[in-house]
Amino acid sequence: MISMDLGEGLRQAIAKLTRATIIDANTIREFNKELQKTLLSADVEVRLVLNFTKDIEEKALKSKPPAGLSPKDYITNIVYDELVDLVGPTYTPKLARQRILLMGLYGSGKTTTAAKLAKFYQDRGLSAALICCDVTRPAAYTQLETLAKQANVAFFGQEDGKDAAKIVKLGLEKFKDKQVVICDTSGRNALDDYLIKELRDVAEAFKPDEKVLVVSADTGQVAGKQAREFDKTVKISGVILTKMDGSGKGGGALSASAAAQAKVMFIGTGEKLNNLERFDSTKFIGGLLGVPDINSLITHVQNAIKESNMNPEEMEAEELNFETFYSQLKAMGSMGPLKNIFGMMGAADVPKDMLEQGEEKLKKYKVIISSMTIEERKNERLLHDHKRISRIAKGSGTSEKEIHSMISEFNKMKKVFGNIKNDRGFRKRFMNMT
Repeated sequence: MISMDLGEGLRQAIAKLTRATIIDANTIREFNKELQKTLLSADVEVRLVLNFTKDIEEKALKSKPPAGLSPKDYITNIVYDELVDLVGPTYTPKLARQRILLMGLYGSGKTTTAAKLAKFYQDRGLSAALICCDVTRPAAYTQLETLAKQANVAFFGQEDGKDAAKIVKLGLEKFKDKQVVICDTSGRNALDDYLIKELRDVAEAFKPDEKVLVVSADTGQVAGKQAREFDKTVKISGVILTKMDGSGKGGGALSASAAAQAKVMFIGTGEKLNNLERFDSTKFIGGLLGVPDINSLITHVQNAIKESNMNPEEMEAEELNFETFYSQLKAMGSMGPLKNIFGMMGAADVPKDMLEQGEEKLKKYKVIISSMTIEERKNERLLHDHKRISRIAKGSGTSEKEIHSMISEFNKMKKVFGNIKNDRGFRKRFMNMT
């Protein structure tokens, strides 16, 4: 079966329904077949798919649309509600003293997620600490120690230690004053007897408030089996889904939470430490169905401006030159992949090759501008000098043609920027957003 992005498949199925001239039992059944193909292709478990489409058919055929609502809109709303029910409720993190145990197999992104989670709580005013109890992967200690420094959170581990339960006890003694303590455990290619015993020993010593399974979006249907096995071992209380920024196979990861009857807590949307979002079921399904998520877009803009030390008032007053353009490129980089940004704007179906080209172009622009002098960044007229162009090309590893192309596109952008600055209404809306 050819794999398809889950959101793209759902939007296509709903689009077919929208084009139908008559909404009757046959139309609903055909619509359900499209939904089944999409969900199975995205690795949602068969049992969940059949129950999901059965519920849609029953509700669509046994009830009538409220007054003023068309049958098509009514069925779309049913799909939305059922999808929200499938993935579970929105998660509200407990901002209080707690211990969180993280589990997962190799490749799930567990160690990076541990640092992201610690940063999430510390950014909200809670002191956080990480304990490395991964005693099997050689690079685990160094990786988590490095990530802890980047996240500015406390860290404890024993580089050559082999007793995970002993390490966690020492870590708890060290971090008595910390409000949120997160334990990163060992992973394996599969949940074997040795790992089961180790997890149980660590859980007994750690006494966690939350026992969280970290699952990668590209795991596929085996995610449900994984969840049941981990749940049988230590009784999972939650799931964190990683790599949700580029995989069309997220259905398998979502199946994991249903299999373990555990809440989806967070979603990892990128590699950076701030690319962790609390799970909001309505926002998540809205994104799959192509509904704009304006609130998230505004939050991303605010965070990007904050991280880049950009002042909105200064942005309004400044002329656009390569120096200010460079700051804006860095801000865009901190907002995450272009796919996420366009998705928040309700443009989820922008062609993949176009997005990839855009990402590459922005990266190249940053490299080119970083090879300019401060004077050249602030005064692009200096770039009329062929010698300067030649020097920048060599310094950035690009061609003179690519630099001329960037300058041409920059000048077009400058005209748009000038029009925006002169639009008082737009400026007011932007200032209100930020």
